[in-house]
Amino acid sequence: MTRFFYSKLAVENIRKNAQTYLPYMLTSAAAVTMYYIMHALSQNVGLGKMVGGTSIRMMLDFGTIIVGFFSVIFLLYTNSFLIKRRKKEFGLFNVLGLEKKHIARIMTYETMYIGVISIAVGLVGGVVLSKLMFLLLLRLLRFDVQMGFEISGSSMVMALTLFGGIFFLTLLGNLRQIHLAKPIELLKGGQVGEREPKTKWLMTLFGLVTLGSGYYLALTTESPIAALTMFFIAVMLVIVGTYLLFTSGSITLLKLMRKNKRYYYKANHFTTVSGLMYRMKRNAVGLANICILSSMVLVTLSTTVSLYVGVEDVLKTRYPKDITISSHRVTDEYIAQLRTHVSGVLEKHGLEQTNVMDCRMLAFVASQQGSDFITDRSVVNGLPGRLRTLLFIPGEDYSRITGKTLTLAENEVLIYSEGADFPSDTLTVLERTFTVKEKLSQFAGASNLAAITGNHYVIVKDMGVVEAIYEAQAEVYGEYGSQLAHYWGFDLPVSGDELVRVYRDLRANIPEGDASVVVETAETVREAFYSLYGGMFFLGLFLGALFIMGTVLIIYYKQITEGYEDKQRFEIMQKVGMSNEEVKKSIQTQVLTVFFLPMIASAVHIAVAFPFMTKLLGIFSLTNTALFAWCTVGTLLIFTLFYAVVYTITARMYYKIVRR
Repeated sequence: MTRFFYSKLAVENIRKNAQTYLPYMLTSAAAVTMYYIMHALSQNVGLGKMVGGTSIRMMLDFGTIIVGFFSVIFLLYTNSFLIKRRKKEFGLFNVLGLEKKHIARIMTYETMYIGVISIAVGLVGGVVLSKLMFLLLLRLLRFDVQMGFEISGSSMVMALTLFGGIFFLTLLGNLRQIHLAKPIELLKGGQVGEREPKTKWLMTLFGLVTLGSGYYLALTTESPIAALTMFFIAVMLVIVGTYLLFTSGSITLLKLMRKNKRYYYKANHFTTVSGLMYRMKRNAVGLANICILSSMVLVTLSTTVSLYVGVEDVLKTRYPKDITISSHRVTDEYIAQLRTHVSGVLEKHGLEQTNVMDCRMLAFVASQQGSDFITDRSVVNGLPGRLRTLLFIPGEDYSRITGKTLTLAENEVLIYSEGADFPSDTLTVLERTFTVKEKLSQFAGASNLAAITGNHYVIVKDMGVVEAIYEAQAEVYGEYGSQLAHYWGFDLPVSGDELVRVYRDLRANIPEGDASVVVETAETVREAFYSLYGGMFFLGLFLGALFIMGTVLIIYYKQITEGYEDKQRFEIMQKVGMSNEEVKKSIQTQVLTVFFLPMIASAVHIAVAFPFMTKLLGIFSLTNTALFAWCTVGTLLIFTLFYAVVYTITARMYYKIVRR
């Protein structure tokens, strides 16, 4: 053999298998590009010039880890398609006289060429596109930062190290398979798994239980805190259930259909059910992966798009008044002094406050069990789903807000529930029981705080009752106890820069320079919110593109693999008497069913997860459920259209292979 025999043979093998290797190389290059861009952006010095640059950098670091982890798992998984297609070829090499060490040398050259080309193309793409991605990020963040062109050496080193390691691992895995396999096994490698799949009732039942449990958590979780706690548990249950139902549940269902003789023994049903049974055995894991990746795309894009589009809604929820002033000093003297100060600033600007919300309150969290509110910390920490925020407001402040005369006894309260119904006519907290005189249908002072638990606004007789509850909760919670607070919010007939000037004057002239007084307005934090949610949107787009890329490649290889495996099978169907039209119809039914099954399952996952995700978005103060619903539906429709286009393209390739 000549010196370059193995290297030339490796190049020729890649060329002849271009239909298989070219998509893999393009995807690998795209993964390198995305990793380089994400890492380079996280290291960009321009981020330090932005408002919220630290949080953006943390999100980009997180995105870099996700892209890297996904690339490792996905490229190793995709490589299994490639080696399966090549086993027969390697078996022929072995039979024709090449030893396994020679085949190993060829595979080493192939992996080296593919790796070098993919990494080189990916790095060039990353360098070229990194500036464009940074400009897109600035556009989303609404920042104008001047930045020259730069190449990140550390990002190149990290990309080379990571993807060089991935290709080395794929080579080791391939060499191991070739080393352990016998020549006859290599020749039949593409035909492994042709025995009829067995019915696995236990796995099917376990899949139903795990998926049902995940759905149950998604549908019954009440509070955002509980949703945050249960999120990963619910996700893992759904993932496990999805894999089990695709791998075993589908076979069980098809065998039940086969037992129905009136349905099964018809030409079109017979071939369709039988074909689907073998398809599901061969492709169940791939289909489950497509389903999970599709669900990840839909969740990632719908939530991040909702947050970015709904920034103004978030600001309105977090800052319902143009100006908010809060303090832990609640004495009548100090409040009077503060009002005098604020009135002076407003007179200076010729403004008058409207929609005023001015009250003292005590807010703390307890665990609700019926009409009882438990303040034992061990119980509270263990029951996040039952956490509620109690906000005690004195009757005199309620009268001032609403203009209504209020008469309450020492143990009587009015209650307004926001986000959580109050089920009883009594309220017990801190060993004190109150009678609910009236459940209010509305309260002008509600929604003045962005809370992630359900709120109960409790109006008591006077400030003396509030102070007594304050002392009791301070004794129970100790250093974690809440402080009495004075909240004052109002709107002004100005906006933009003029509102910011009023805000700065108010801050600059706080009575006695009191640091306990906090003055807030949405105008001063708008940039920070766009920075945070714009960064999340950018990360969502990036990860969504990564997951879509993975979905497309799995679909592509599934169609190619099935095409070669089904070619001989459908030739046999024609030889035993089926017409070309019947064969074509059977193919279409099977391919359509298998192809769109993951999409249907993903849509069901998203529909069930919708109330769960609305709770999680509540943590980010996005309470506009209608906006999230529209973003979810829009994302689903666009992705379904994209999915249909991918089906059309790959199905043509499948039919072309089958009909050769």
